Amino acid sequence: DKLPGDGEDAHFESVNAIENDGLVKLSKRSKGPWMEDIQELKPCWSRTDLDEIEQSRGYVTFSLTNGPEYHVSQIADAVVVARYLTATLVLPDIRGSKPGDVRNFEDIYDVDKFMKSLDGIVKVAKELPNEISIRDLAAVKVPNRVTEDHIVESVEPVFKSKGNIRLATYFPSINMRKTAQKSSVDSVACLGMFGTFELQSEVLEVVDSMIERLRTLSRKSNGKFIAVDLRVEILENKNCHGSGSARAKSCYNAQEIALFLRKVGFDTDTTIYLTQSRWDNSLGVLRDIFPKTYTKESVMPGEKKGKFLESEDSEFEKVIDFHICSQSDVFV
Repeated sequence: DKLPGDGEDAHFESVNAIENDGLVKLSKRSKGPWMEDIQELKPCWSRTDLDEIEQSRGYVTFSLTNGPEYHVSQIADAVVVARYLTATLVLPDIRGSKPGDVRNFEDIYDVDKFMKSLDGIVKVAKELPNEISIRDLAAVKVPNRVTEDHIVESVEPVFKSKGNIRLATYFPSINMRKTAQKSSVDSVACLGMFGTFELQSEVLEVVDSMIERLRTLSRKSNGKFIAVDLRVEILENKNCHGSGSARAKSCYNAQEIALFLRKVGFDTDTTIYLTQSRWDNSLGVLRDIFPKTYTKESVMPGEKKGKFLESEDSEFEKVIDFHICSQSDVFV
């Protein structure tokens, strides 16, 4: 069946194609192409494979930016750089997209868990010593998945000259592609990102309660639910209107998403979570087809809304969305 605007050769063969690809099974009981037997993520390396940490020679500072989906990559790069330089990593702050939107690390993440996870990998300090001024830090840009060669050529000379540096990670698109080339810093990057970020207790409690609520609403699909990253303000962006070609389209509205989910086999009883704080009239068509469609406002505990729905596009909301999407059974 074709979606509106699709070309003649752009269509879904049928639900059976999904049934036969070996990963997803359809059954009357599951009421949709849910994945079965999901493998648990496990770390690739052990701390015991690493040499002992030498005496620290300075400090590496950085901020977590761009939203929670980037945080784990930023900490991995910072850990790799700090370990290579034999430097102490300073607990980062969290910066939002708006000027002045800065939060402490402990506002969102568990500090003790973070420091314990990095024990034996790199030294971590909660803050810079008083005698070191932030103004004296040399700013250094590093690409995501920073290599040892880049550290030697572009970071180490600055560190030796200044003694302390502030990292800023950027994400070149070519680095986001999977590469077969192995690096000597892969083990450190893996250990730096695996299990380091755990939500602080109050945020974790809110996320867990929302997920429990969604699973309770999903009894007919054995507690499974779909998370859809659909934000009305992005749909209104001029970049979403494309060039008129169906193939060039990069944003899909509520109706298109609803039709897609139906055509790949999801039952109308399926529970859907939207990364939208409050309901918008443009989402009505999605709820017409999937009545169990919810936003943060409708599944968040009432006593927590004042703090965690305080402002549009806040870091709290981004983190809540990220963790619910990560634990959903299907993410769109």
